[in-house]
Amino acid sequence: MTPQEISIPQTPLCLSANRVWRSYIGGRLLDRNEGKASPEDTHFPEDWIGSAVRAINPVEHARTDEGLAVVDLGGEPVRLDELLSEFPEYFLGRDHFSLFGAQPEFLVKFIDAAERLHFQCHPSKEFSLERLNSCYGKFEAYYVLDVRPDVPQGEVFVGFQRPPSREALKALIERQDIDAIRDCFDPIPVKSGDVVIVPGGVPHALGAGVLLVEILEPSDWVARFEFKRGEFLLPEKDRFMGRSLDFALDMFDLREKSFEDVRENYFCRPELLCDAKHARRERLIGPSHTDCFQVCKTTWTGRAQRIVNSYCIAIVVKGACRLAGPDGWTQELGLYDRVLIPHGMGQLTLESTDECKLLECYPPTAQVESETLSL
Repeated sequence: MTPQEISIPQTPLCLSANRVWRSYIGGRLLDRNEGKASPEDTHFPEDWIGSAVRAINPVEHARTDEGLAVVDLGGEPVRLDELLSEFPEYFLGRDHFSLFGAQPEFLVKFIDAAERLHFQCHPSKEFSLERLNSCYGKFEAYYVLDVRPDVPQGEVFVGFQRPPSREALKALIERQDIDAIRDCFDPIPVKSGDVVIVPGGVPHALGAGVLLVEILEPSDWVARFEFKRGEFLLPEKDRFMGRSLDFALDMFDLREKSFEDVRENYFCRPELLCDAKHARRERLIGPSHTDCFQVCKTTWTGRAQRIVNSYCIAIVVKGACRLAGPDGWTQELGLYDRVLIPHGMGQLTLESTDECKLLECYPPTAQVESETLSL
């Protein structure tokens, strides 16, 4: 079925799993959430939610159209990027489409890491424009969902607390002295509900055992300056985006970022947008943090109404609920279920028996203050 032949109901569209190969190990918790009989950690530790972006993987592991989400409409699978291209104003809104075209301008993922990720760095938007011929860098943010019970402490590594010089870092990378590289960082503890931003240029890594939602610019740019995790050795061509180490080092922010600086400036505090008797809405990430995307969280019990003025990817992060647009209800949504809410739907009804929390991810231009919430 082609996009031209389909009828789109004015309801939130449920999104199924969209697992993507990565060079590190994880995904057992994602397997369990998907109801697999024998959950295990493999090279599919990520789920790209509502993605209109192709994954960039070593050719040895690449699959056709990997990363691109598929939406079920009337029992027929339709690729999301094709759907957005065919109906951009309904899904994204006229103003968004006029600025950005048929691209949501952000990507959302589940990440379930069984091991610490590679030490890595992403380009800023400015670096990508100047040096990569791309309008996207890779500013990213984490909403921590959980930490595996067998892991003593969830942690992230954000910026160098003891930065080496460029020349010293280059030498460490060339000889892969991972102990010395790790000594440039302090692990920063994280727990469920924490929100962490990682701007382009900031060296970083995600610690083992952390399950999170990642929100980021819609690209797969990454320079990994640690080449081996577990048994997998990253091929040379896939370490620095097909460029040289010197090219990659140009994008590194080598300024010192103390533990206190990271906690103060890279952990986000919620901004209250609405507080009714049984409903509350907070902005977790907004224009004061980045011009790449926005993130809100709605907490409610019972039935609530919300105006819809923007494209949104929403994920249940606590409890269970049903959602409805003008054409009716979704199925009941459980923990970590996710939906796409089109701009043109206009209104959203939220219904739960007990307290439910919905994480809502938006394009940068979203006017989330105008999406009023009422009981």
